[in-house]
Amino acid sequence: MNTARLAVFAPVDSTARVEAVVRRLADAIALGLLADGEQLPSEAELAGQLGVSTVTLREALMALRQQGMVETRRGRGGGSFVRLPSDLDLGLLLRGYAVEELRDLGDHYAAIAGAAARLAAQRALPSDLAPLLRSLDEMAKADWDGRLRRLDGRFHVEIAAASQSARLTQEEIRLQADIGPLLWLSRDEHHEMTKRQLFDQHRAIVEAIRAGAGDQARELAERHVLDAVDHLIELRLRLQE
Repeated sequence: MNTARLAVFAPVDSTARVEAVVRRLADAIALGLLADGEQLPSEAELAGQLGVSTVTLREALMALRQQGMVETRRGRGGGSFVRLPSDLDLGLLLRGYAVEELRDLGDHYAAIAGAAARLAAQRALPSDLAPLLRSLDEMAKADWDGRLRRLDGRFHVEIAAASQSARLTQEEIRLQADIGPLLWLSRDEHHEMTKRQLFDQHRAIVEAIRAGAGDQARELAERHVLDAVDHLIELRLRLQE
């Protein structure tokens, strides 16, 4: 199991345990860290990994079933299985954010992404680089659709995982689920050009991490996020016209 997936199944650190489990698993499903059709561990095993009771886990799974993100099958070969959610109405979602909220969220996201990239450059092992290179290759071949969006989110989570910080990784997962889908709205207008730019930016970040250039990796990651947020804010302002 790679480091990003290990973060999904790390114990939740919250007093609101049901909500924390729902959020953790829902974010992982939305980002593709848990694949469509993948069987989750048994209730006892999953509850143990997350550090919650089986009663809490069952309540969380019930909530995920109601959201259409998990289905339960009975009988031989049964269990809880992942279902990818339908694409969101991202335009409607964007209208729910004020420009000031987007800017603040972008600043927070850039700080997390930059710190993760800097630490990854300092700490990443060769085994941590393999998932990043694999994601780059998959993104280069993917069509402009929901799969590419999920690959992009997974790529950024893998950078955080390479930082060897569980808290940074979990925060990156949360932020990707919050703002990651929105960032694609502004990219959709000129997606062929954007895909090339996106790939070049991702590759530059990976090369800086591989070279151990922490400050460069941080600057590239921060600029990558802030440029995307700037475009998103421009789109939000156009929606007001």
